[in-house]
Amino acid sequence: MNWVAPIKDEDTLRLFGNALKEVDYKYYIMFEVGVGTGLQLQDILSFKVKDVRDKDEITVEIGTKNIKNIFKVPEDLKKTIHTFTEGKDPDSYLILGHNSSNKPLSREQAYRVLRAAGHSIGLNSIGAQTMRKTFAWKYYNETGDIYYLQNLFNHASPSITYRFIGEKPNMQVVLKKMTPQENEKSRYMLYLNGSGKKRLNAVIDAVTEIRDKFDDPMNNDSFYGKVDCLLTELEALMENYKETK
Repeated sequence: MNWVAPIKDEDTLRLFGNALKEVDYKYYIMFEVGVGTGLQLQDILSFKVKDVRDKDEITVEIGTKNIKNIFKVPEDLKKTIHTFTEGKDPDSYLILGHNSSNKPLSREQAYRVLRAAGHSIGLNSIGAQTMRKTFAWKYYNETGDIYYLQNLFNHASPSITYRFIGEKPNMQVVLKKMTPQENEKSRYMLYLNGSGKKRLNAVIDAVTEIRDKFDDPMNNDSFYGKVDCLLTELEALMENYKETK
């Protein structure tokens, strides 16, 4: 499975939008809604005109626990949706599969068009999550607030959100933002069945094995490249850990 990446520069974003317009303007609207709000593709395809027209916020239920999350609609996107839906039946789907039917666009067709548009401009890392990841990456780079995105996407931890957008975790932010409740939970989980010491010992054993193999004449340059990257990451993590109060 190919890694689905966010689109990080405005020129590429514009080219991709134009490629979607060439197929059908509705795909461009679909993409703009996703990039502008962070909504999931399946949610966008389920919307009717009345669900999004002239809305400042869109509320959706996430998962099986009926968790409601609110997605904000930027003013420029609100105007774009208003123009696109002008004169349309409020009860019709926002993104129709065929203009002659009242059924919504299928997720499979949306995915095929997104992939084809990406290939047409040399992007191979395009998928159903591209819109959501692009929104998240842009928001994080503008604000640095990983916790807003974590809550918006209902991720279990900020590290999952960092991986989602393809960014290295800012450990100082993560460590300083731990709440007393989260710290208490961590203490419990680390002592449960000796989990904490087992995890520490596993890391120590892995690093010790690398150290013991360090002078092996059979090692190639790739081995030392990986060790260098690993040590750089570990050193940064340890420095942040020591500096965090």
